[in-house]
Amino acid sequence: MATPDRNNPLARYGPLEVNGEIIVAGSSTVYPLSERMAELFLQEGFAGSLTIDSIGSGAGFDRFCTVGESDISNASRPIKEQEVANCQAIGRTPIEIRVGTDALVVAVSQENDFVADVSLDELSLIFSTARTWSDVRPEWPAEPIQRFIPGTDSGTFDYFVEEVFNEDEEPILSASNTQLSEDDNVLIQGILGSRFAIGFFGYAYYAENADTLRVISVEGVEPNQETVDAASYPLARPLFMYSDASILKTKPQVTAFILFFLSRVNDQVIDVGYFPAPEAALDAARAHVYEALGLKTQ
Repeated sequence: MATPDRNNPLARYGPLEVNGEIIVAGSSTVYPLSERMAELFLQEGFAGSLTIDSIGSGAGFDRFCTVGESDISNASRPIKEQEVANCQAIGRTPIEIRVGTDALVVAVSQENDFVADVSLDELSLIFSTARTWSDVRPEWPAEPIQRFIPGTDSGTFDYFVEEVFNEDEEPILSASNTQLSEDDNVLIQGILGSRFAIGFFGYAYYAENADTLRVISVEGVEPNQETVDAASYPLARPLFMYSDASILKTKPQVTAFILFFLSRVNDQVIDVGYFPAPEAALDAARAHVYEALGLKTQ
């Protein structure tokens, strides 16, 4: 292993150079990617403690901004104004760090042989007022729609409500036959339990279960690398981590993990089941970290 360049101000942030505790909490969507990067960080020699909790973006921001118990908040949506205010109230100023891109997947069981593509308007019906599939299209079965959706603390839920329901969560929460869970694996098992079930979650969870699930196209576009890069898939979204300058300055192990994450994430993100963030976005994230540390180097 190469000897660190002591003239490089970033040399102190290598996995072997730091120790201590790193606490990460938040998005279940970002969780598989963070878990992969944590495994690599430990393999590269980090000897401290690294904890990652999958609790949803909203709960993650609460832990980071209101309680102040975590060092990094994973999020599948941008931080909200009130959450920023909560952070500021405890002396934290959130730093946004883009780490990847997700395509929110709408999926059914492979036993479902009648749904292949839906419009955004049909999607809003399916997850709100339609009671049976035939309420959406007459040629579909007159069978009750069974819905499996992320819980309200999930950034995936927030994003879907924003894009499909114009930020009004009342229709989806009032829908019949709806089960909510912060655990995406619970949603998948629910969908697999019925030919008439449907749900949505991050792309990585579909990729892990592609042999039993079937992805639904939205507005005629299937989620994949090409459609995400072209911004033609209607439900593509950025993935983030958030931290704070005071944390980065006083906890070099947190800085080390974030810089390691940014340097290696595009080598891993596709294998995990997501899509790379643009290099310009990763460069901007690094710049935010360097600025917080008072460094001009890149």
